[in-house]
Amino acid sequence: MSKRLNHRGSARAAMLAFALVAASQAAHAEDKTIRVICNNWSGFAPVFVANDLGYFKKLGLNVSVKFDDEQADALAGIAHGDIEVDMRTVDDYQRRPRSPSTPGVMIGTIDESNGGDGVVADGSIQKVSDLKGKVVAMETDIPAYLLLQLELSKTGLSYKDMTVKQTAGSDALSVFSDRNVAAIGTFQPFMNKAVTLGEKRGAHILVSSASYPGTIVDAIIVNQSKLKADPLAYKNFLIGVYKAIAYYNAKPADFIRLAAPHFSQSEKDFKASIDGSLSYTSLDTAKQYFGAAGQPGSIYKTFDTLMKLNLANGASDHTLSAAGSFDGSALQSISAADLK
Repeated sequence: MSKRLNHRGSARAAMLAFALVAASQAAHAEDKTIRVICNNWSGFAPVFVANDLGYFKKLGLNVSVKFDDEQADALAGIAHGDIEVDMRTVDDYQRRPRSPSTPGVMIGTIDESNGGDGVVADGSIQKVSDLKGKVVAMETDIPAYLLLQLELSKTGLSYKDMTVKQTAGSDALSVFSDRNVAAIGTFQPFMNKAVTLGEKRGAHILVSSASYPGTIVDAIIVNQSKLKADPLAYKNFLIGVYKAIAYYNAKPADFIRLAAPHFSQSEKDFKASIDGSLSYTSLDTAKQYFGAAGQPGSIYKTFDTLMKLNLANGASDHTLSAAGSFDGSALQSISAADLK
């Protein structure tokens, strides 16, 4: 009983401290610069839409976004103050060269892949075991790599049973034109394009995140020292994101119209890249993932599961703790009224 009371007291104290710091900085929040880095994934569209709708501007933020597939660039940017926000999956967050001392904590979620990451194979590959002895092109730091590992383990195979050709997920389309490559690991919108362009080869989706709900979740990552110094700025960034997600839920066609050009797609193609591929996480869903102080949500268990897999496949060099990798203070300080 006393431990529970202590947790609650600590939670109230933490929230009060957060509120006091945020309030003291309210007058200085205007024109805060938030530079975002992420890969070209449809799940990150709420940031663009929030910008287009003026949500960030009204919250005193000047937000810009840069596409970059390299985890090392994001880690360096967060560490050196060149960017304020990184967005990537929880499992990608864990991968090398991150160590327990690397700056960056996850403060919220933006989307969950439920079919938008995976492996596209040609017609000669009808089941995962058919990949034995074949060439598979993919990056080792994208969700598709983890998903294929999960499937290979069911057959008694591993990546040692095939040749993995390092290829950026966004370059997978051009690589798949090589008939020596039997399969590619990628993500939307490139998955759909690979199936369409590889039709003559019998291209099809072999493995996808649809089989692993709740596993591939994209998080919003910031430097914890910057979060501590300016909690209001990051609270406002999250508010902008969740307002854009609420806009999608209310007016999906208008959201798609705004989002598509940012990904150099038609509205039809962008819609196809998200339908049945991902779901944007609402404020309520994000809060459920994170849980409350002393009561960790489901994302903590997911983190530990993925950590074991990343250590096993050599993608991570260090065991990271979920407790040290999440900070839900900004998220939990947001109320439904903030999204009005």
